[in-house]
Amino acid sequence: MIVVTGATGNVGRPLTRALAEAGQQVTAVSRRAAAAVPDGVRHVAADLGEPAGLEPALAGAKALFLLLSGDLHAPGARPADIIGRAADAGVRRVVLLSSQGVATRPFGTTRIAMRAVEDVLRDSGLEWAILRPGGFASNALWWAESVRTRQVVAAPFGDVGVPIVDPADIADVAAACLLDDLDDRHTGGVYELTGPELITPRRQTEAIAAALGSPVRFDDLTRDEAKAFMTRSLPAELADDTLDILGSPNPAELRVSPDVQRVLGRAPRPFADWAARNVGAFR
Repeated sequence: MIVVTGATGNVGRPLTRALAEAGQQVTAVSRRAAAAVPDGVRHVAADLGEPAGLEPALAGAKALFLLLSGDLHAPGARPADIIGRAADAGVRRVVLLSSQGVATRPFGTTRIAMRAVEDVLRDSGLEWAILRPGGFASNALWWAESVRTRQVVAAPFGDVGVPIVDPADIADVAAACLLDDLDDRHTGGVYELTGPELITPRRQTEAIAAALGSPVRFDDLTRDEAKAFMTRSLPAELADDTLDILGSPNPAELRVSPDVQRVLGRAPRPFADWAARNVGAFR
């Protein structure tokens, strides 16, 4: 049995589906008690900020996909304890969703905390893999309302490109790591996950318009305007970090990684594919 945390999110949802379609017993963990999961998948409601609540989900599990998200900074949170509890429950393998920024911008609060979790996992004695994705293609959903209502994408740094990654590719790499029972070629590795090319917000807008079959205008925001919008749903420090990457990516953040190809044997999906699959959010 494989446990997937964050099972209703942009990575957890396709991962849960892929594992179930591969014939695995899957336990999907999310905060909401009434979360929709694929047929045959067991759902457990749990808050990762309280690791003891995971014990019913971990019973009988052989592998764990660990997505921590905001649980790194919940009051009193000890996210590394989850790894210890998983080991105590008999879990043999953990695949951790980390962040590219752990390597490219290692000194922010969030990245220091995530690196500490990585270190605990490495020293745990378990089989492990660490996934470090760059920016998600699904961050374009921030624009969905303005596209639906005004046919406009408003974003900063319109002509600065980074190799954003499709969450479905992250899920596919995670599945490969979790399902690799015959050998250990995908364990003990750190995988940097990006898309196939640098793409700017302006070009993302063009891809959304092509998927819709109707024009979408791009409006360039100032950094301050973008931060004011982002801090409606993100801590100010994380908003600033994100804007730093989007506006002034360093060479490591501009690099197109070979790791999706290396694990999956195929190229990562381009942003246009993500836009076509998710066009309903923009209609």
